[in-house]
Amino acid sequence: MRSIFEFGEQINGYEVRVLNERAVRASAGILFFLGIIAFMNAFLMGNFQPTRVFVVAFLIDFTLRIFINPRYAPSLIVGQWIVRKQQPEYVGAPQKRFAWAIGFALALAMLYLMVLNNVIGPVNLLTCSACLLLMFFESAFGICLGCKIYNFFNKDKARLCPGGTCEVPLGKNSGVTFMQIVIVVLFVIVVAAIAKWVYSTGPKNLHQTPQPGTSETTVVDPAEAERCKVPDFAKAMGHEEKWKLHNNCK
Repeated sequence: MRSIFEFGEQINGYEVRVLNERAVRASAGILFFLGIIAFMNAFLMGNFQPTRVFVVAFLIDFTLRIFINPRYAPSLIVGQWIVRKQQPEYVGAPQKRFAWAIGFALALAMLYLMVLNNVIGPVNLLTCSACLLLMFFESAFGICLGCKIYNFFNKDKARLCPGGTCEVPLGKNSGVTFMQIVIVVLFVIVVAAIAKWVYSTGPKNLHQTPQPGTSETTVVDPAEAERCKVPDFAKAMGHEEKWKLHNNCK
């Protein structure tokens, strides 16, 4: 019979307790998706309320998975259900617990700063960005950055890492070829050229500010003036200039 308070599963054939990496990655993807929405609301719109809600939800989820049982963490429950028809990939639980403890510490810092004290500034941005970065690497690449840090603080190195990276060294031909590097470089150049063309053909701001010492008058297109009218919500937040910047207005 399973205990309520345990971390990971004990499965025959595995030396350490394990977790299903597929469910873990799905959970990280879910949290990253919700986190980036909250982050963008704060960064672009100046609306920090979604971030405060997300911090509390994140902290509850990580408290359950670290101190009680990962099986009862809401994001892992949903993630497990999403990948229920996929073959499980078991990875070592000890390093995951260490990695999640890092996320838990970051969430505690955000709780103190944003939720309890309404502190807004660069510290919040860096803390939130670090948390999103950890979740992105986990969900997109299957790379647990916290698990790599685990090896610096523990004599017993991590075992059963995703993709067998702890046990199997990289092969000679497991990297990228010179031709593949060329393709990536050409892709970046093409996208940069397209971006330059898109920006050059985008909406023009017809507000012309006269240069000092000249008698040049300002030319304003009525349609453009209406488009660049700052909405009330931006004024209420004191974000007129940022709103103009993001909407290509002066």
